[in-house]
Amino acid sequence: MPTSHDLLRPALRDLIYANHILHHHGVVDAYGHVSIRHPTDPSVYIMCGYMAPAMVSSPDDLIHYHVSSSDPVNPKAKKGYSERFIHGEIFKRFPSVQCVVHSHAEEVLPYVVSTGVPMRAVYHMAGFLGSQPAKVFDIAPHYRDGDQQDMLVRNARFGTALAEVFANNDNSSSHSSSSAKPDETVVLMRRHGFTAVGENLVTTVYRAIYTRINAESQTKAMAIARNVYGEQSEKKGGFDGLTQLQGEGCYVMCEQYQDKPWRLWVREVERNPLYDNSLSEGNDFA
Repeated sequence: MPTSHDLLRPALRDLIYANHILHHHGVVDAYGHVSIRHPTDPSVYIMCGYMAPAMVSSPDDLIHYHVSSSDPVNPKAKKGYSERFIHGEIFKRFPSVQCVVHSHAEEVLPYVVSTGVPMRAVYHMAGFLGSQPAKVFDIAPHYRDGDQQDMLVRNARFGTALAEVFANNDNSSSHSSSSAKPDETVVLMRRHGFTAVGENLVTTVYRAIYTRINAESQTKAMAIARNVYGEQSEKKGGFDGLTQLQGEGCYVMCEQYQDKPWRLWVREVERNPLYDNSLSEGNDFA
């Protein structure tokens, strides 16, 4: 029977791969982060310390946090991310979530700084976004006197507010419904970036990468429409998003086939000398 150690090792290996893959595909740069829920202890989540994702290379670079407080399990742990509360509060709010990715991908930024242009799924690979415009979390109303208004989700209050946007108001009127699954897979963050969630690491990395690609595709489609129709581009239909039935069908399709790109993405970062994963060759750890 697999031990906790047997389950933890591949989980940490894949978390290190995820850091590299997200960097390689432009979802994160020196900033941004990915976390997983501990595979045998759901009260703990794991993410890298204060470092660029591309530089993560071993379990020594990772920090274990209590879901309940986002305090490190080891009080002597190295410095971590101030925005770990994005991860901790989502894990707390949704027990079904096993992975969280936070990104400032530049292709998505136009949709978090413009108030009149919603982001929608515009092709089948982004079916996980559904057929409705992506929801947007705005931190501004949650500021209190004395708060440093730097857009960072740097405490549990902000993290809780973000987590609630992943649930439809009709299905979630209070924190007492914490057993619910998130209704949203991706939430944009006003003047900041976006956060993606999933029931496993592969799903969440897939969603983060194709959120970036979808945003780029929508921007290009709108630019083409504007070149053709000028000021009337919106009235002429600048682009077609997925319909409800298409969104539902593409969502299912995305879930079925996401294992294929994961194997490619792993090979890409394994062959790139920038990235080092000490767990990829069977090396053990204490």
